Formats: sequence, structure tokens, C-alpha cells
Amino acid sequence: MSDTRVPRRRRFLVCEPRHFAVRYSINPWMHPDTPVDVDLAQEQWHGLISAYRAHGHDVDTVEPVPGLPDMVFAANSAVVVDGRVLGSLFHAPERRPESLHYETWFTSAGYPVHRPRSVCEGEGDLVWTGRYILAGTGFRTTRDAHREAQEVLGHPVIGLTLVDPYFYHLDTALFVLDDDNIAYYPEAFSPGSREVLARLYPDAVVATREDALAFGLNSVSDGRHVFIAPRAEALAARVAEHGYVPVPVDLSELHKAGGGIKCCTQEIR
Repeated sequence: MSDTRVPRRRRFLVCEPRHFAVRYSINPWMHPDTPVDVDLAQEQWHGLISAYRAHGHDVDTVEPVPGLPDMVFAANSAVVVDGRVLGSLFHAPERRPESLHYETWFTSAGYPVHRPRSVCEGEGDLVWTGRYILAGTGFRTTRDAHREAQEVLGHPVIGLTLVDPYFYHLDTALFVLDDDNIAYYPEAFSPGSREVLARLYPDAVVATREDALAFGLNSVSDGRHVFIAPRAEALAARVAEHGYVPVPVDLSELHKAGGGIKCCTQEIR
């Protein structure tokens, strides 16, 4: 079946972890003053960029800023659909300065940015499926931001409630495989949200908690290739059974801040 899966060329925006550190705690993965090997973080990050380019994708970069150790997590900076950009307003004060630097990049690239009025953490909680936006709430992005996203981006928004603090962003609990299917960890969601996902995606790839905790759902798919954490072995096998091609990329050093492949990857559509 993998021969029938067709990749689509993507354009990604990323930021090198030159100033990466764990200096504060805003999710259960973060423990301040955890030793961080910045050289290893950069090596792993460059491995991700090389993998993207090797599979035909375009990659743009934002210059990292000293004092903003989480700026590497580019996905949280915005969501871009049909050339429309909804920026970010972070829940944590420590991350709020990141928004301006990403906004500057988008503006200089010719993309006007709508600044959200409500707490909104970009693709961390707003996941474009090709037909509508799946929108997470419960820990970061607010329901008011869901309504704002629908007005700005002009596509239906389906709200989903996250209930497990280890999966504080939607992109840690769910990712889009292609325009027709997703992979997700049901227990990260409220009962009603689980029911919604089961109705929308009856053939979804379902992950175990072990694979979810290994950042297996913080993955990026181009419709054929799935860039996935290597420790999520069972999930990679299930993805392969569905006809996709797993591409393991190790970002274990960035896991210390609660981030993985998708966290590092903003898609420009």
C-alpha cells in the first residue's frame, strides 16, 4: 500500500536551538536547570532539517534570539492556512516575546499576521487537516481563540478538550497523516472529544500511552513519509501497516523541554 501513498512537497519554518535551555517549568516535562547539551540539541535538530530536505521539502529559518530558549519550537508561533497567518499569544509570559520575532519574519516574507486577542499557541493546538481545523484546549489555547481562528482563517474549527497535562498541546496527542486520516492517543482527550474523533476518523491509527510519551504523536507527515521519534516503535509499525513510510528522527535532547519533531516545525501553507 505504501506505493499508493503520494507525498506532497511542504514548506517548513524552523529555528535553530542555538540558545536552547530549560530555565523554567511550563509543562510536566520541564525541570528547571536540567542539564542540556546544546551541541547535541543542535546536531539532532540539523538531522531533522536534513531529513526534510532529503525528502524534497523546503525549509526556511528564523534567527534564534538569546534569552528565548523555547524559540526552537516554531510550531507554537502561528498557524498558516491558504496564506493567512494567525499569530500567537502564549499562555506563559516567558514565551510571549517569541511572537514578535516570528511575526517579523512572516511580515517580511509577505504574510500579514493577525494578532490573536486570546491565548493561542499556533500549530501546537490548531491542527489543519486539509478540510477543517482540529483545535485543542484545556491547558493552553482558549476556546475564544478557536472562534477567532475560524473568523481569521475561514475554515470550520472543531474543538477538542485535552485532559492529561503530559499532553498539554494537541500536537503532542494527535497528528495528521494525510487529508483523510490521523493518528492519536484517545486517553489524552475528554470522553466527548474521543467520541468526536472516533466519528470523524473511524480508521485512525491509535497510539498507546507508551508511544505517546515517547513523542510519537509529535510527528510530521507529508502524506507518505512520517517523520517520527525512534522510541515510538509500535506506533511506527502501525503507521507502516497503514501504508506510510516511517522516517525516524531523534530529538531526545529537546524532549527535556516537552518538545519534539512537530513542535520544531511550522508549516507554511
